[in-house]
Amino acid sequence: MKNLNTILVTAIMLYSSILFAQAPDDVIKINAVSNQTTIFTGNLKSGKLMSELRWASTSSNACFPATQNLKFKGNHVLHYFQIPAYSQVEIKLIPKNKGANFSLYGYQVGTTNFNTPPSLSSCVSCEADYKWDYAWVGKTQDHTRSIKFNSIANAYNIFIGVTGVEGLIAGEYSLEINLVSKVENTEEQKKLTTYSVEVEKGKTITVNGDLKDGCKIHDLSWASNSSTACFPGTQNLKFTGNHVLYVTEIPRQSNMEITVIPKDKNANFSIYAYQDGVNSDIYPPELSSCVSCEAEHKWDYLKRGRTQNHTRTVNLNAINNPYRVVIGIVGAEGLSEGGFELKIAVTDR
Repeated sequence: MKNLNTILVTAIMLYSSILFAQAPDDVIKINAVSNQTTIFTGNLKSGKLMSELRWASTSSNACFPATQNLKFKGNHVLHYFQIPAYSQVEIKLIPKNKGANFSLYGYQVGTTNFNTPPSLSSCVSCEADYKWDYAWVGKTQDHTRSIKFNSIANAYNIFIGVTGVEGLIAGEYSLEINLVSKVENTEEQKKLTTYSVEVEKGKTITVNGDLKDGCKIHDLSWASNSSTACFPGTQNLKFTGNHVLYVTEIPRQSNMEITVIPKDKNANFSIYAYQDGVNSDIYPPELSSCVSCEAEHKWDYLKRGRTQNHTRTVNLNAINNPYRVVIGIVGAEGLSEGGFELKIAVTDR
């Protein structure tokens, strides 16, 4: 009988773990695809009011302060997806009616945790975005809301809450989930071709090239390494085309301005340039560190007082020592061909 009771208890525990190892029926699962933007459309009327909001301001959640509760008093629609290891994700909420006041929150938990508010007692991290109470210097806000999460060695469940402000219970919206994940290299990395360029202080040199003369760099993790800090993993899609590399040297006490001008004004190019020792012969994806690295790509949003066209520019400088400079001209989103003009200007500091 004792063995039978043990078996029954084990079976009940196993059934319970299976029962609760999934999201509640009213939580919408989204199949977010890595290295793509997944779009989901919904309506607040499919959600429900959440009268208890104390979970959000507890120290173990720290999602939004109780002083902002009025901005989460409408219907709540919950969604979830899984973020793989070594990933970053940006979630953008876009109300169909630009005059509608929506709020957005999201939290990160383990892959076996499916707890939802108001029963959420703790989480790995929680972020929220809502209408500001006052203007922020140098920033503007429209009707959209956005939050970001990342993962390192482990995958996580990401739960997203879309809600209306002060009792708003209906309204169409879309969620844009931009999930960028480290891709294991399943293709053999082709040998990179590099082109030497001689520069002279006080002059601007011009070189013509084409992306078709380069090749893709499949592993871009070198660029977001803290010891290179060239561009974040969230921007990897803008560096997935062919890379054409140019090698030159910046003299001591110099500034170097590097500009790529695509022949096709509609072509989406990116650029990066890094400095290291004059005797170095290491190139991406083996690059583990450098003196400095700068990159420019197509902006995700407008910047106040600035405009961007089809050209891309980075700047480097040297003080007491000369450095080797490696310049990468890259196609965004897999672009593998397209003519360009590269201009390198060197001036005194």
